[in-house]
Amino acid sequence: MTDAESVVIVDEISTKTDGFKIGRLTLNKPKALNALDLEMADLMLKALQRWHTRSDIVAVVIDSAGEKAFCAGGDIVSMYKSMVEAQGQIPAFLETFFETEYTLDYTIHNYSKPIIVWGSGIVMGGGMGLLCGASHRVVTKTSRLAMPEITIGLYPDVGGSYFLPRLPGKSGLFLGLTGGQMNGADACYVGLADIMVSSAEKDNLLEQLANYSWNVTDLDNLNEAVTHVLSDLPGPENIPQSNIEPNMALINELCKGDNVTEVVNAILSCDMQDNKWLSKAQATLAKGSPITMHLVFEQCERGGNMTLADCFRMEADMSCRCGESGEFQEGVRALLIDKDMAPKWKYKHVEDVPPGEIEHHFTSPWTKENHPLASL
Repeated sequence: MTDAESVVIVDEISTKTDGFKIGRLTLNKPKALNALDLEMADLMLKALQRWHTRSDIVAVVIDSAGEKAFCAGGDIVSMYKSMVEAQGQIPAFLETFFETEYTLDYTIHNYSKPIIVWGSGIVMGGGMGLLCGASHRVVTKTSRLAMPEITIGLYPDVGGSYFLPRLPGKSGLFLGLTGGQMNGADACYVGLADIMVSSAEKDNLLEQLANYSWNVTDLDNLNEAVTHVLSDLPGPENIPQSNIEPNMALINELCKGDNVTEVVNAILSCDMQDNKWLSKAQATLAKGSPITMHLVFEQCERGGNMTLADCFRMEADMSCRCGESGEFQEGVRALLIDKDMAPKWKYKHVEDVPPGEIEHHFTSPWTKENHPLASL
């Protein structure tokens, strides 16, 4: 079953309970920090769809090769090339990529069997999409989670419209605007992870799942079984302190404004010199795309009252509009192509962005019937 050269290693682990197996998907591009490309997303989606219908598969583990990163985002270099070629039109590649990625993320959210994601190391952007929908989200002391799209003129997609507004207080809006990095303690505090274990325990986890006596009479049993196995794993020594929890009152105060200009200016004008984590978040926002600032505020406003499927449909619209606007292209150019770290954003300040520019991002390129995610 395995192919060590594949960008995703698809494997099945036999258990001691006769006839039952654990599905395993290992992201296998460690040199690229396992950034999710179209081929990887397609392989994962097809494997999950196959395992979904098989009664002998009791659970799925999603992990990655290498220690540095679970998944550091999406394949934005390929997206950049497609945007350059499309010259202001929506690139066909982007439509295909986002349709596949968001269908994969939605499938994980709604899977009928337990999915354990081993979110050790860097978990950003597309990696957050894989982690957030899993039934059992594992982090370690090395975990670094973030949605840093503000730096590239995109916005926190992969379901961010759904999960960010549902985080405690205004923490989701703050994290989306600033690209603030979460450690494992932060992820557990805000509800984006379920358990923090020692980063050396992955092999032990796989062994315990293989040796467990599986009772497959109902789905609750499977979920409880995985929870039981995880709870027996040792936690990390020297658990990191949460950066978000002690700053929640300030975060809520800074983000209470009625519009994005108020919120952004409140964050940027706050004296954060004495707090390294907050000042780094503030600096990221200061350099970020003013268009993205509006998109983050608006997606949190809208997504808080939408179903998950509608959030993904809205994000497909937004992402494709970002592909034609030029802002996303410029952000990737500055960060990864020319690496001059000096993006020339379309607007200089958050208050300069006209409402029509933002509204266009929420206008679908498709009819309701022809939408690529109509069947979610």
